[in-house]
Amino acid sequence: MMRFEFATATRIIFGPRTAGEVAPLAAEMGKSAFVVTGRTPGRAAALLEDIEKHRVKTTAFSVASEPTTAIVNAASEKARAAGSDMVIAIGGGSVLDAGKAVAALLTNKGELEDYLEVIGRGRPLTRTASPCIAVPTTAGTGAEVTRNSVIASPEYHVKVSMRSASMLPRLAVVDPELTLTMSPVLTAATGLDAVTQLIEAFVSRRATPLTDGICVEGIRAARCSLRPAFENGSDSGARRRMSMASLFGGMALANAGLGAVHGFAGPIGGMTGAAHGAICAAILPHVCCANIKALRNSGVDSPAARKYLSLARLLTANPSASAEDGVAYLGDLCRALGVKPLSKLGLKREDFPSAVEKAKKASSMKGNPVELTDTELLWILEAAWAGKL
Repeated sequence: MMRFEFATATRIIFGPRTAGEVAPLAAEMGKSAFVVTGRTPGRAAALLEDIEKHRVKTTAFSVASEPTTAIVNAASEKARAAGSDMVIAIGGGSVLDAGKAVAALLTNKGELEDYLEVIGRGRPLTRTASPCIAVPTTAGTGAEVTRNSVIASPEYHVKVSMRSASMLPRLAVVDPELTLTMSPVLTAATGLDAVTQLIEAFVSRRATPLTDGICVEGIRAARCSLRPAFENGSDSGARRRMSMASLFGGMALANAGLGAVHGFAGPIGGMTGAAHGAICAAILPHVCCANIKALRNSGVDSPAARKYLSLARLLTANPSASAEDGVAYLGDLCRALGVKPLSKLGLKREDFPSAVEKAKKASSMKGNPVELTDTELLWILEAAWAGKL
């Protein structure tokens, strides 16, 4: 008998104009909200006004880049000083990750480094995080339904996680209309991040029948909507389907894990400062190619090998497609969306050995469907660096 668990945000609200439901629901959770926004705080002005109309005090904090240890610690100090008893995060994945970390630190003593993996002390959270409402304005990370925050450490040139089941938001409000203003470049990077998460969770060693179903529906949604959203940002149907794909990707990865793409993405992001979604997009086809070859060379008829075949037929809508056809589809998609190779994202060839060593230690690598050798990992970097399959 198979045993599995599934955890997600306590409540999820999805649909156009649902952002208008945040303020009254926040009033039910607390009296003082620490509101984390992106680099343009003015975009959240209407929400802040609505929250205060519901007699909830607000303290705003802007996260203008991917969150670093210093940013999260500064935000946490400000939230504690304000007496905040809840967190509302409205923005992209970086904003949501920062908000979840602040919510955890409001109820747990100490600094962020006490709870960080790899570079920190890795202590478990002893108290449930403060209530957190996550409102994504991009369609990519699915951070509104994940149990971790990815934080950059400039000192160590790496991105690491703070992780706990108690960090799952109390409420996730996914309003696709908030994504209508995304630029084509941001649409491509975040959308391919969502595609990557769906694919990696689908073939993961930790996948379950429940996450498989979520991934299949998410991949179908992304397949028919990512290019239209990229080409016409005002296509509300495409935006809605991409928001759903992102949400499903977050739900799946939180329960099935990820793989080698994200194993590389953290270290490379820390080494180069390049955007997470751009790195994932540059690596995705090459990891799929390497995994398919390694699974085939193992001589074992594994479930993952069969899943790559199913994936190819999902992506291409061709019932006769081969696994390699799926890789070719991803390569074509990345080219159509203007994905840059790693050589254009700041990674240097001399960084390859370090990137491989750091990737091997990443928690995401544990979900990869096959253990890749150093030679195979170096091949992935070389191919992604050159941008050729």
